[in-house]
Amino acid sequence: MNDASAPTGLMGRLRQGLGRTRNKLQEGLGQLFSGGPVQLDDELSELLEDQLLMADVGVETTTRLMRRLREILPGEAAEDSQAVIDGLAQAVEEILTPCEMPLEPVADKPPYVVLVVGINGSGKTTTIGKLARRLRDEGRSVMLAAGDTFRAAAVEQLQIWGQRNEIPVIAQHAGADSAAVIHDAFAAARARGTDVLIADTAGRLHTQDNLMEELRKIRRVLQRQDPAAPHEVLLVLDAGTGQNALNQAREFHQAVGVSGIALTKLDGTARGGIVLTIADQLGIPLRFIGIGEKAEDLRVFNAHDFARALLASAREEAQA
Repeated sequence: MNDASAPTGLMGRLRQGLGRTRNKLQEGLGQLFSGGPVQLDDELSELLEDQLLMADVGVETTTRLMRRLREILPGEAAEDSQAVIDGLAQAVEEILTPCEMPLEPVADKPPYVVLVVGINGSGKTTTIGKLARRLRDEGRSVMLAAGDTFRAAAVEQLQIWGQRNEIPVIAQHAGADSAAVIHDAFAAARARGTDVLIADTAGRLHTQDNLMEELRKIRRVLQRQDPAAPHEVLLVLDAGTGQNALNQAREFHQAVGVSGIALTKLDGTARGGIVLTIADQLGIPLRFIGIGEKAEDLRVFNAHDFARALLASAREEAQA
């Protein structure tokens, strides 16, 4: 017998993946669901602000959301709790929409190069495997470059993803020069007419200047082969790191010019509000969000769906 409360379809999976953050936002908001008019007074405003901050929506972004909510719902009283939740969802969507820019891997002269960067533990290599699977399922030919030569497990993990999905992986011995590996992979991808080359890089802290310089070297090597490469610098961030993810994004962007972000592990954290802060503060395109372990859980970011999963479902559950 099927569980009627279990999430179904893509929207259901997104709601489930954002469950911890949604629950954090709902804590202490019981008075919103008591029925009848809701007073948007100082007490309720402060309560909403506290919940947003605890979900790792930053101070500036929280202030902007609350200001916009008061514009959407003028006057001190809202018709009911649903109006408040809908208004907040609208404000969230408005912040996120400018950053809703799907990856479009098309190059004038293939391969389209995606250089993937991030710190250790962010889910970088797993994201590469999932992205490769997605692109292959879309009908594109894909090649992977095992540019993380400092961690043998990263090369092995990438090769497993490649074998599982019949995607070639270019790799060298442990400790090999990362730029050389990616150089060779680019040459192989071009020779084979491959549509997309996804290049892994060693995880590094955004404060490690020598390793950030290595990323600049990789960029220079690629640009000698194709002045347009890398076409995408995709930064993988762990949503569970909260506000530190914002600092990482700033530093990586300054060092190598991040053109897109994949935010992972949203299903394992109550700090998913960092998505709003990154969109509001940096304006870097949000390409993907990770909401689970399965390949299909790497989702193309959609502002409307994200806002609905985060907030609209709260009123549905309250009315159930």
